[in-house]
This record gives sequence, C-alpha cells and structure tokens, in this order.
Amino acid sequence: MPLAPTVQLHSGAHLPLLGLGTWPLDDAAAADTVNLAIETGYRLIDTAENYRNEKGVGEGIRRSGVAREDLFITTKFNREHHSVDGARSAFETSARLLGVDYVDLLLVHWPNPDQGSHVEAVRVIAALVEQGLVRAIGTSNYKPAHLQAVLDAGIVPDVNQIQLDPQRPRIEERAFHNEHGIVTESWSPLGQGSGLLDEQAVRAIADAHGRTPGQVVLRWHVQQGMVAIPKSSNPERLAQNLEIFDFELSGEELARLYLLGSDSADVIDADEFGH
Repeated sequence: MPLAPTVQLHSGAHLPLLGLGTWPLDDAAAADTVNLAIETGYRLIDTAENYRNEKGVGEGIRRSGVAREDLFITTKFNREHHSVDGARSAFETSARLLGVDYVDLLLVHWPNPDQGSHVEAVRVIAALVEQGLVRAIGTSNYKPAHLQAVLDAGIVPDVNQIQLDPQRPRIEERAFHNEHGIVTESWSPLGQGSGLLDEQAVRAIADAHGRTPGQVVLRWHVQQGMVAIPKSSNPERLAQNLEIFDFELSGEELARLYLLGSDSADVIDADEFGH
C-alpha cells in the first residue's frame, strides 16, 4: 500500500497527512494496533503521556521492524511539566517508554493558561529541537490567543493539534494557523460519538465515490492540508482510513460538508479544561 503524502514543517521534518491516534488504547492493545498499523502502511503514530500507553506504542514500533528514521512519532506532556525541568523530564520519560532516542514531534497537550506557563513549555520544546532530541515543535488545543503569546516570544510552532471535523470546522483557528505557517492537525477527525458518519450528506458523497463515510470525512481533512489522526484497531478500518489519496472531493462536495458545521457542536474549551 502506498504511504501517505507528507507536509513539510518549519523545522524541515516531513509530517504524514494521515496517522494513527492511539487514545484510549492500553499498552497491550497499543502494541498490537501500532504494529498492525505500521504493517498496513502508517508512518505517523500519535500518543501522549496522558494516554498511559507509550510503552505499548514503543513495543508496537519495535515489533514492526520498520527503521526508526522511517517513522514519525508524536507524544505530548501534561500541565505539571510546564517548566524547564518539567518539560525536559517529561521528554526523557516519554523517550524511555517509547524506546527511542528522539521524538519527531513533541507537543504541550493543553495550554492550561491558568498556570501562566504555556509559553515557557513551548520554549523548552524549542530548546530540545536545537539539541536534536526533538524534530518539531508542537502545541495542542492552543487557541489563537495562546498561540499569539508563543509567537510574541519569537517561537513559531510547527503544528497545533485541535479538535476538528466538518461539524466543528474551526475556521478562525485554521485561518490563524495558515497566516503563521502552522500546520493544523485534527484530533477526533471523524467526530467520535457525534453521528457525523451517519449524516445524509456524508453518506451521499460516499455513495457517489464508492467510498465509506469515514473515507469521505478523512479526505475532507487531508485535501485541505490538514493532518488527521483517526484511531482504529480494526484491520479493515485501518486499511480503509489510509486509502483516501486516490480520489478527490469536488468544491461542491466540500461545501456540502461545511454545511454540517454547527455552533451547537461541542468543542472543549482550552481556557476551562486541560491536563
């Protein structure tokens, strides 16, 4: 199976447009799923300290036998590590559990602005990049105001990972990212639990292309330059999710999917929640 195309980041690293999300897999399930995903053709693997499965992800990577340099491994750290010593310690712990010498993309998982240290946390990642321990700077769930503070400190993140799908298109956030050359990465890209895949518009477009509703929604992400990281441990679904680079949605179809956007769709508020 062909590998997913990539997008080049500020750092020069090439981030695949489609990857594997691993929440809420435990270590055992993560090991099996990551190994299967890599065998299927995935090269981007996303995990986090908070998922408590980094050891399993690392085991799956080792089982796969694919060279480390051919994989793009992402992890994130929690609010208690938003300091110079804390962020470095979080990286070292994650690298040890994953069994790697470097991480391709390290992200601050939530800004937690109440702590007032979300810029400092990103600054430490930038230092780790300079030392060759991390290849790219990541933020997760940062609002434009949070990102502006990082930019004002002279740091441009490579990636901001946010909750995003056609029901939650996050247009203002994406416009801010695009203005500053920050790649948008979508977590929960299939709108888990929202009924997105059962929407009539999604199903009609899927029928027109001979595709599944999930493939249509993932195509919506990647065709617009967003990186999607759906989670699946089902072998058939894993393969289907990766088979989205040989068809194209029309402008009219993209517009129909945007019509699913709703102000009432729940989006977790990063000013109020974080770990």
